[in-house]
Amino acid sequence: MRKILLVCLLLMTMGASAQTDLTGRVYYHPNIMADELEKAIDESKDEIDKARTKAITDLEKKKGRKLTAEELKRVDDEIVEAKKLTEVLKKAIKTSVTVTFKDEKTMTMKAKMFIDDNAMKTAGISWAKRKLLKMATAISPTEKGTYVVAGDKVIMSDGKDLDTLRLSNDGKFLSGKMDDKKSFQLRRIQ
Repeated sequence: MRKILLVCLLLMTMGASAQTDLTGRVYYHPNIMADELEKAIDESKDEIDKARTKAITDLEKKKGRKLTAEELKRVDDEIVEAKKLTEVLKKAIKTSVTVTFKDEKTMTMKAKMFIDDNAMKTAGISWAKRKLLKMATAISPTEKGTYVVAGDKVIMSDGKDLDTLRLSNDGKFLSGKMDDKKSFQLRRIQ
């Protein structure tokens, strides 16, 4: 009887410790889309290289001859400018994510975009477009939802979709996947 009671007590203790209280914790990532943006820029560079080949072919067809060295240089200069633009845009846009656990059931998640006006100006984006982008990114709503902790899994719901994140053993990181491909990791800041 004592053994059964001891085993039940041990199982109850283990079950209680599996439920981690996240109340008051805040997890943050300063630029969650950096890797995705890097990948998109790398893909755009490949597209730019393909566009160079197509532009040369189209110009040669239009002119009915091979391009001169000067004409090729103009095409290459435009390609260099396009690649510079992609690098500037990579530095100009950042997206931070903050997850705050309000109590034992509710949480909030906020994504905020930052746009570097000087970098956008350098990229040749007009004043009006820069202002529109800034206005669009200034509206960053806070999503509210609920969560349940099951072992190292934190299952969050916004009322429509479920999202499962994993809590590190030391509780310093909350990690997950975007679109079942790219993984991300939020660091505990509070």
